[in-house]
Amino acid sequence: MRLTGLPKKALLVMCQAYRQQYGLDAIYLLPVNLYGPRDNFHPQSSHVIPALVRKCVEARNRKDPFITAWGTGSASREFLYVEDAAEGIIQATLNYDSPEPMNLGSGREISIKDLTELIARLCNYSGEIRWDTTKPDGQPRRCLDVSRALQTIGWSAKTPLEEGLRKTIAFFEAHADAPPERIY
Repeated sequence: MRLTGLPKKALLVMCQAYRQQYGLDAIYLLPVNLYGPRDNFHPQSSHVIPALVRKCVEARNRKDPFITAWGTGSASREFLYVEDAAEGIIQATLNYDSPEPMNLGSGREISIKDLTELIARLCNYSGEIRWDTTKPDGQPRRCLDVSRALQTIGWSAKTPLEEGLRKTIAFFEAHADAPPERIY
């Protein structure tokens, strides 16, 4: 389930209230942007990493001279490989007992420009990257403080971005002939 703003806050407050009033052992985890195999690669609904992977692989295969990326590329984001997220959720479920929310992330951010260039390189796409500045960049920065996870449950992300991207690209390439709704 994907929650935004107000529902996320309401869920946190509800968990804290149930913990206080009924002793419910609820924890509240906030994972950063996830990516990995079985991601949503659909052209109309995917997020930045699967969208760029699909765009670069398809452009490479068609020998397109360029791809178009949204915005200016100046915004930065933090990403967490899905297997690291699963491990963080398990560790928190077993070892975290606090009403305070806990962030799960890599603690490292990358500009969308650098991410796009990295994905293009890993996909062996050598065409030009053009930026459509009529499209939004979104929030300028998004990077979490993940120190609570390390301090309280000894968890930190293990998968370097490039390694996770290689696995994600390999998955997409192995399933690229499937209809978009069947990949994930």
